[in-house]
Amino acid sequence: MAKTKEIFVCEQCGNESLQWQGLCPSCGAAGTLKRMSISRTPRGGAERRPLAAGSERPRRLAEVSEANDPRIATGMHELDRVLGGGLVLGSVTLLGGDPGIGKSTVLLQAGDALSRATPTLYVTGEESLQQVSLRARRLEVVSETLQLLAETNVETILGHAQQSGARVLVIDSIQTMFVNDVDSSPGSASQVREAAAALVRFAKSSGVSVLIIGHVTKEGVIAGPRILEHMVDTVLYFESDAGSRFRLVRAVKNRFGAANEVGVFAMTEQGLREVKNPSAIFLSQHPQPVAGSAVMVAREGSRPMLIEVQSLTDEAQGMNPRRVAVGLEANRLALLLAVLHRHGGVSTAGRDVFLNVVGGVRISETAADLPAVLASVSSVRDRPLAPRLVCFGELGLAGEVRPVPYGEERLREAAKHGFERAIVPEANKPRREIEGLEVIGVERLDEALRNAF
Repeated sequence: MAKTKEIFVCEQCGNESLQWQGLCPSCGAAGTLKRMSISRTPRGGAERRPLAAGSERPRRLAEVSEANDPRIATGMHELDRVLGGGLVLGSVTLLGGDPGIGKSTVLLQAGDALSRATPTLYVTGEESLQQVSLRARRLEVVSETLQLLAETNVETILGHAQQSGARVLVIDSIQTMFVNDVDSSPGSASQVREAAAALVRFAKSSGVSVLIIGHVTKEGVIAGPRILEHMVDTVLYFESDAGSRFRLVRAVKNRFGAANEVGVFAMTEQGLREVKNPSAIFLSQHPQPVAGSAVMVAREGSRPMLIEVQSLTDEAQGMNPRRVAVGLEANRLALLLAVLHRHGGVSTAGRDVFLNVVGGVRISETAADLPAVLASVSSVRDRPLAPRLVCFGELGLAGEVRPVPYGEERLREAAKHGFERAIVPEANKPRREIEGLEVIGVERLDEALRNAF
């Protein structure tokens, strides 16, 4: 016979404790442990339970056939790219981002396009239907097929979704939802976990695609227990630099497509608009060549993008020179400057070095090593790099220039945008010439410096 047991669950991190404590032993938060009752079976041996009606028997992997249902296009090409080609039936997608970055906007626009192809239900727990209507008119979204519902009870929402025959369900947001079985306020770790679990079970059993908006903490991660990101199929994050009108949607997890895929949008008065040619927005149109600027070909997901890396060096204003990198890892900048001094003969001692990636993009790949160094040397010498020059490559501590993945695809992207010269690792030099592009392969840092000016 099942017995009832009381535990204490942290509302912030979801950690479970057997007794109440003033501070959560996991995250250290004060006063966040709340009492919860659970049922368990005694250790004397579990009872043999009958199979539930309609339950499927275990099947061999070879007997399971793949579903032939096509993906559902969201009507936004950039969003479809990040999702891996569109929404998969029965999938659960979590979208997170800072307040005001455009999460509700993009899903309202996508919901409008989806409703023309399949029944779509947009559920709001933060706004009234009148407020959603006002926002839709501002975005020029006047849909006669998109269904709206203002509700926060998950059981009620799932009932309406079944009655309306919706194939796509949008939840805005998971932090406002609650289930009846959990005795805590909406937004707590236990409520977020149980609400998400109910939505996941509904999606898998009914084949409805669920899109969930999640708030983020000041650290930039989705609020609630970390298990929330493990439960869903796809996790998307909105990224943007402060003051920039451009938005990047990045897939950090995707069971049905490539992770780290990126979609680019621009925020306008009529909502988010897709950027068809992202390389154009990350390249500054200087009327004349300027010192401290280098262009690289970064690879974000499956697409190559031309991005400008800028460097500014100046005499240090204090005893300790500053090393500031925006869009690149700061520790990586200090390492590259040491390699430049040791193997390139260019010293930045006594100088402040500021490095910036144009457009608010964050680059984590090592292909930015060579552009960062060449831009810094250009600033130190106050001499622009050769015109129409593009470069990429990883720098080793011994001064060698190492290859990076997808070298030929990067070069073709540069040639398509009119670049005439490229400095790349010798191993990335293509076997066949690329029309209109002179490719210079280098093996050492000093070779790259000789060919860059």
